[in-house]
Amino acid sequence: MALAVRDAHHKKIILTHGHSDHAESASSLSVAIDSEVWGPAGVECVSHVLADGDEITTDDGNLIAVGTPGHTPEHLSFYWEAQRALFAGDHLLGKGDTTWVADYPGCISDYLNSIDRLRMLRLSVIYPAHGPPIENPTEALSRFESHRLARIQQVEEALEHHPSMATEELVGFVYGDTLPTGMERRPLRVWRRFGNMYRLLEKPDG
Repeated sequence: MALAVRDAHHKKIILTHGHSDHAESASSLSVAIDSEVWGPAGVECVSHVLADGDEITTDDGNLIAVGTPGHTPEHLSFYWEAQRALFAGDHLLGKGDTTWVADYPGCISDYLNSIDRLRMLRLSVIYPAHGPPIENPTEALSRFESHRLARIQQVEEALEHHPSMATEELVGFVYGDTLPTGMERRPLRVWRRFGNMYRLLEKPDG
């Protein structure tokens, strides 16, 4: 990689968020290619903080930082307007219809609002951090939104018909056996963060 960017005029490492699969090697890479690490506030290795609306000059045109919280509170995507392209980090994945949403107050609302915001961009392609390019951005945004709204509806219906359902039962009702081992309780933390819609989940099991 150092050889690939050797002749570049504008060298910088740009992070969408601070998860280890994105940021862990950024500091050592910055030394190898003699560049700064740019990214959102709160990420330890970032030396140049970016915020929503900031423009980044590259050899191939400017990128615009777009705040897309949800996967993490600080998550940024980067819009390459000249190519109508978006570097989406983990806000969307190249396959499937869902991504992990973080565990903080308002996380699901943030995620859905971020999807709405991306609809305002003129997009021909989305480059996620995981999976192949998304060639139909409009369809993908609707697909990811529909999945999240369907989960919300499932929880609402489950609580309406079974208000005393224990938390483990609720996860099984909504997710079946699709969750990886050890992640069974994570959706509950996210649902609790969504607000009054899931207030019954705050009651102790039993």
